[in-house]
Amino acid sequence: MRMMEFAIPAALALAASLLLVSCGGKKGLKKEYRMQVNVGSSTYWGMGAAKFAELVRKRTNGRINVKPYYGSQLLKGAQLNSSQMVAAGAIDCALESTINTAPMINAMNIFTMPFFVNTYKRLDRLEKGGTGSAIFAKMRAKRLEPLAWGENGFRQLTNSKLPVKKPEDLRNLKIRVVGSPIFIDVFRALGADPVNMNWGDAVTALQQGTVDGQENPAGILLAVKIFQYNKRMTRWNYAIDPLILYWNKEQFDAFPPDIRKAIRKAAVEATRYQKALCRAGLDDGTALKTLKNEFGYDIKIPDPLGYLRSKGMEITEINDDARAEFKKNLKSVTDSWTKQLGAEFVKNAKKDMEE
Repeated sequence: MRMMEFAIPAALALAASLLLVSCGGKKGLKKEYRMQVNVGSSTYWGMGAAKFAELVRKRTNGRINVKPYYGSQLLKGAQLNSSQMVAAGAIDCALESTINTAPMINAMNIFTMPFFVNTYKRLDRLEKGGTGSAIFAKMRAKRLEPLAWGENGFRQLTNSKLPVKKPEDLRNLKIRVVGSPIFIDVFRALGADPVNMNWGDAVTALQQGTVDGQENPAGILLAVKIFQYNKRMTRWNYAIDPLILYWNKEQFDAFPPDIRKAIRKAAVEATRYQKALCRAGLDDGTALKTLKNEFGYDIKIPDPLGYLRSKGMEITEINDDARAEFKKNLKSVTDSWTKQLGAEFVKNAKKDMEE
């Protein structure tokens, strides 16, 4: 399948597995367990990784020390290699987006089906339902042990040209997208010119005007100061990329039961914190209460949309009629990806999300 752009050579996988057995749980614990994190430490995603490392150290009385490597340092920027490297044992664990793990597990594209999820309630039901269980089972079959769901947030559109209120507004706009086929399909179907590039190159392109816009969750937009490059944002919740905190399965299974239990508890607590960071000011108020009451944390930007507006951004909120127009224009993409994911899988996902 065309999404499988990267593969780990069999020799590397074997060598990593042998290394894992020799210095993993069966013959003693390692001094450091390396964690792949795609983004920087100042993002909500990165803060969740730091919280996990802190809690693991605390809950295991210092026996397990997780060190997050931010900005895809362990992958040298090749972020789509994350799941393969953890499965091979070359990296111990990761807090990774479903977008970047989708090349290995196609079912994860369910979250980026255009205008499929739309709300936090539907997302939570999807993760806790049969769809989430099925995805976790597929991960275990690929030598990945899923520990908990995290979140990056609903992806919003920004650009430097015009307010995007309807599909026609996207025609001929050059939009930076992540290197996943479904994003290319979506923006081409809307008449835009999707351009795949890493974020470092994207910043330069946005500064020089060779790319008109990009799409990312609000938390990421705050961290990268998107208002310096784009002054118009469309809040449309067209796709979401949950995060999954996972470990190399062979290594995790070799840990003593008390360590496995401690790591799982740390994962659940850390991702609850991380999800609340991403949703703060964007949900019904639950996230802000969770941060304050459970974690004693007062977030620096409790109103992300208000903050972006204060920086000169014009934010367009898509209503139901406009959303219906976008969905109509994307029917061919939805139909195509329903076939790729399996009609029964998509049907069951819809059932999971029912109110």
